[in-house]
Amino acid sequence: MATDRLYRPTLLLSFPPNPNHSIPTPTSHLKPSKPPNSPPLNTLNASPIFEHHFETPSASYNRSIQSLSGRRDVDGSMRLLAQMESSGVHPDVAAYAALIDALGSAGRTSEAEALFLELKMRGIQPNTRLYNALLKGFLRKGLLGLSDRVFREMDGCGVVGDRRTYMLLLDYCVNAGRLEDTWRVLGEMKKKRIQLGSCVYSKIIGIYSDNGMWKKAIGLMREMEDAGVRPDRKVYNSIINTFGKYGRLVEAVEAYENMRRDEIRPDILTWNSLIRWHCKAGEFDRAIGFFEGMQEEGFYPDPKVFVSVISGLGEQGRWEEIWRVFEGMKRRGLRNCGIVFAALVDIYGQYGMFQDVEECIAAIKAEGVRPSAGVFCALANAYAQQGLCEQTVNVFRLMEAEGIEPNLIMLNLMINAFSVAGRYLEALSVFEHIKESGISPDVVTYSTLMKACIRARKYDQVPVIYHEMESAGCTPDRKARQMLQTASLFLGQRDADPFGGVVKMHPPQREDV
Repeated sequence: MATDRLYRPTLLLSFPPNPNHSIPTPTSHLKPSKPPNSPPLNTLNASPIFEHHFETPSASYNRSIQSLSGRRDVDGSMRLLAQMESSGVHPDVAAYAALIDALGSAGRTSEAEALFLELKMRGIQPNTRLYNALLKGFLRKGLLGLSDRVFREMDGCGVVGDRRTYMLLLDYCVNAGRLEDTWRVLGEMKKKRIQLGSCVYSKIIGIYSDNGMWKKAIGLMREMEDAGVRPDRKVYNSIINTFGKYGRLVEAVEAYENMRRDEIRPDILTWNSLIRWHCKAGEFDRAIGFFEGMQEEGFYPDPKVFVSVISGLGEQGRWEEIWRVFEGMKRRGLRNCGIVFAALVDIYGQYGMFQDVEECIAAIKAEGVRPSAGVFCALANAYAQQGLCEQTVNVFRLMEAEGIEPNLIMLNLMINAFSVAGRYLEALSVFEHIKESGISPDVVTYSTLMKACIRARKYDQVPVIYHEMESAGCTPDRKARQMLQTASLFLGQRDADPFGGVVKMHPPQREDV
């Protein structure tokens, strides 16, 4: 099955021991490289970042690398590492783990992998913490193939994954819409008797919601009760969001009231879901009521809540009220918030209220805001919705010029822009670029490409993409299934499931799942 790929990959990260290196004892790499009577640290031309002059050079370097990495000062950590190695001292495992984690979080996975291999070349067997740090970076960037190899290597080396390992895998599977892989990870966690907890349940509720299984999400609440797990704020937030997403606002409000009865105080996410989905349903007055109730509870409205209100106003074309709310945000000190500008760009852009990319970015910079990835994605989305391909590509170039690495969201938006414009071949070329870059396409990628094929009347390509999505381990969502059904009608190959409306067009030699 396609889902076996997550647990049975090819092992490529194993390196043979270097015969020129002696195998250290478990603690030999932690010993100081200078004898106890070495000169004080400040006479060794050490970095001024060190504060404790009675530490050994090795300990001082390790502490400083961990500190800088924790603050995500990756360049500072790398400079300190180079200085450390030039003095003949190597980092300890904790410093390596912190630096690999920071590099992965910054998207610099090649450097993270190089450090990991360097540690192995020194004869040190990585522990679970190191593997988790590397795995986190790969999964964060969507490099599923490399993540598979890391997981397999852990198994081959006898390194047992802990709860953190499985939570990283679970997060990725949920966010990528890989429903079957999510079930496999969940099964492994139960098999290894890893405590699930309300955090895990909230994630599973989320993926059920994304796949239209809101009834299963409710059933999961009962399973929690049977297991003696008390729903916490995260679980209630997931349930409220699930009900709201599928227009069941009465049930969403009931869940909110149950939350109150359980003496769990709503947080910003709770209010945001209630406001957002009521706005989307056109019940704007009720949304404003929740907005005011949030403030009465003593919550200071954050940008996400403002975005929900602004978006609701935008859908109703209430531009003067949008500007009034925005001016109120600036009075509250939220002038320099990138997410607010992203929302304004998205709303005004979708209604064609600006055309020049450079002019829009310059206006944002004039407000003292450095455009973030969210702003660029919102701007690209605004152009993509109108099929303005050249402007979308221009946003992509400006994003790179600002030193922001384009992510899968941005590339999906480019596919959508070409799709809306009916430029199927360009959309396909972006899709191939995603795969060649080592990024694993998600459900949105495949669904958007299917939409491009339908717009270009390439109906025969839709089943091919659908099967590739399944083979890659992504669970087709409702939109993907509907597009497959549409294509099959034109192809005269309709084979709909009368209970779910799912079209099954598997090759004869493959057993239907």
